[in-house]
Amino acid sequence: MTVSEPVLITGAGGFVGREIVRRLLAMGKNVVAMDTTVDGIPEGAKVVAGDLGDRLVRAQALGKGVSGVIHLATVPGGAAEADPAASRRINIDAMYDLLLDASAFGNCPRFVYASSIAVLGDPLPASVDDQTALSPKMIYGAHKAMMEQAVALFANRGLVEGVTVRLPGILARPKGPSGMKSAFMSNLFHALKAGEAFVCPVSANGTIWAESLACCADNFVHALTLDTAFLPPSYAVTLPALRVTMGDMATEVARQCGVSADLVSYAPDPALEAMFAAYPPLATPAATKAGFRDDGDLQKLVASALRTLK
Repeated sequence: MTVSEPVLITGAGGFVGREIVRRLLAMGKNVVAMDTTVDGIPEGAKVVAGDLGDRLVRAQALGKGVSGVIHLATVPGGAAEADPAASRRINIDAMYDLLLDASAFGNCPRFVYASSIAVLGDPLPASVDDQTALSPKMIYGAHKAMMEQAVALFANRGLVEGVTVRLPGILARPKGPSGMKSAFMSNLFHALKAGEAFVCPVSANGTIWAESLACCADNFVHALTLDTAFLPPSYAVTLPALRVTMGDMATEVARQCGVSADLVSYAPDPALEAMFAAYPPLATPAATKAGFRDDGDLQKLVASALRTLK
């Protein structure tokens, strides 16, 4: 990949997208940043504003071809469940069209797809590893699983170099409506950083898989250049993540913010906990072999996540 060969980031105006754009620009890459909302995209990228489902917008973003695509644009979990038709239009139809369009130039670009642990379904088995079958229950997870297969199809046909990464909870996302049912994980950080009380909608013993924004961005940048021979035949891996309890997370966030952990109380929603805070032990040897990483420990994860709030 050379400086002259563009890398397209879809969903570039989002939480993760902006950070990836920032890192690629710092590396001297030629970046095309595409999103419906382009506020906050770092200067230096070619910005394309518009709907992923619009053929003309995709054509503008792809130009004369790209060396790589990091596909982040999505209708997120809660929003997908509320509007399955919108999820199908963006998460399936528009993405498939993007695969077709990006591969039509004949240069076999690297296509990095942001999937989700939602493909694993709920309830999860007693442990999760590289052999765990996909069994989604939510619309979002089902659509993500379908498009994992699309990436593998295009890769097997030599049309793209496919890399699918399944994201755990990424911390700490901006405050405010996100359409994500797992937003409580990030809202904890915002509340304690401001010294405010927080009612956690899952129990203190609820377990999550988490990764900081910085670690997540590093993993996406790595995905652009890794040797795909290290990937399984599906070209898909679940990213390494720390498995922590919400109670331990709250205690560490409070400690680093210099406030009392007593600001956090717990009012568990059984349905929410079953979906987002009952994660079993996780083993990701395929991702580790391919060079992906987690934050190392809870203290480092929290410190990194708090830096995103500054």
